Amino acid sequence: MPLVLKSVAPSQGLRWLREGLRLFLRHPLGFCGLFATFLFVVMLGSLLPVVGPLLTLAALPLMSLGFMVAAEATFAGAPIHPGLYLAALRRDRTRRRSQGVLCALYGLVTVALMLFCDWLDGGAFDQLQRLMSRGGSQDEVDALLAQPAFATAMGMRLAGAALISIPFWHAPALVHWGGQGPAQALFSSTVAIWRAKGAFALYMLGWFVLIVGFGVLTAVVLSALGLTQLGGMVALPGALTLSTIFYVSLIFTFNDCFDVRHTVVSA
Repeated sequence: MPLVLKSVAPSQGLRWLREGLRLFLRHPLGFCGLFATFLFVVMLGSLLPVVGPLLTLAALPLMSLGFMVAAEATFAGAPIHPGLYLAALRRDRTRRRSQGVLCALYGLVTVALMLFCDWLDGGAFDQLQRLMSRGGSQDEVDALLAQPAFATAMGMRLAGAALISIPFWHAPALVHWGGQGPAQALFSSTVAIWRAKGAFALYMLGWFVLIVGFGVLTAVVLSALGLTQLGGMVALPGALTLSTIFYVSLIFTFNDCFDVRHTVVSA
């Protein structure tokens, strides 16, 4: 299918965030239901020893594609439903195979990054998670955070996750709508993000401001009402909602970077 790489103005980055929020507000229940379905699948996957977490990580590219297909469905007036996650499986065999390769690569590379960082910090990150889950003391948490290896490994985790996301950002959509193979899709995604780096920088900056702003506003309001103990209860649904809006906005990053004909696949 014809596919043209477009030039993207830096100001488009903030538009992606704005349009994602606007589209989410038009269909909040549908998109939240889509995200909740994935979380439910993740919960079931976590029950499988060893292979469960790997399968969950490998499914993330299909999750992002599912949200993009759902967004396209709303443009065509079609309903949002979990069956849209299976859109990639209703294409031809070549594209299904390409999506499978992308998912396997993403899962393996992400697991390799996690294992390397765990080795780098000597398991401090896992220990921190256990401390927080069982309500460890602040002194124990501070001792872990003060370890130089912990800070280095966290930096590697963030930098590694950012680098991994670049080739995989558009790749599932390029396979789905553009008919590209895995290698070509990963390359095209990398080139597109490099060409639109100004827009993506503003896009990420906008998300940073939105997340920090939400945290500060929540803390101020709860403090004024004397309900600071409810911070955790407010933070969780807020984080889930912002995550949903992020995935909704992905379609706008793709549409502005590539000129490709879309076909809405319904269940």
